Amino acid sequence: MKPTRRSVVLLGMPGAGKSTSGVQLAKELALDFVDTDVLIQVREGRSLQSILDATDYLNLRRIEEQVLLETNLTQHVIATGGSAVYSEAGMKHLRSFGPAVFLDVDLNELKRRIHNHESRGIAMQPGQSFAELFAERRSLYLRYADLILNCNGKDQQAVLAELVEQFLGTGTSSLETARSTRDLRG
Repeated sequence: MKPTRRSVVLLGMPGAGKSTSGVQLAKELALDFVDTDVLIQVREGRSLQSILDATDYLNLRRIEEQVLLETNLTQHVIATGGSAVYSEAGMKHLRSFGPAVFLDVDLNELKRRIHNHESRGIAMQPGQSFAELFAERRSLYLRYADLILNCNGKDQQAVLAELVEQFLGTGTSSLETARSTRDLRG
């Protein structure tokens, strides 16, 4: 892929590294950076967890969809909230700015990284386990991903290097296109 001035949309579970990798990738690609969770919090004037505590997970998802649809994010690296994939309209809008990259991290690694499931502001059904949420969302990430980066066993620098390779064309990337991955899975 040739160097891009298009946006890059990062998808994945909480703890996948979307924000951390996104800031670094934005520097490398000379693009702006935005975290859609922060856009929600700024618009609402409160944290994601406060929104959940006052209402429910479905309201947070509705707010998220509104925020996604109101944005014009050309020339950005966009770190999406983990629940952005519940909005088909929101994902269509985001992908109009550039490709969506799924930062694929396995469940055990995510559990190791995240210790505050209950207070992190994760839009999930009451009583739903993190493992159930992971299974539910993973299929949606795969559905919307244009590219998939297996992040298991890789540190932040390795993930960044693969993203930079993909978007600046500096070498052969191990990112897979979602289409070929779907074909391999049958």
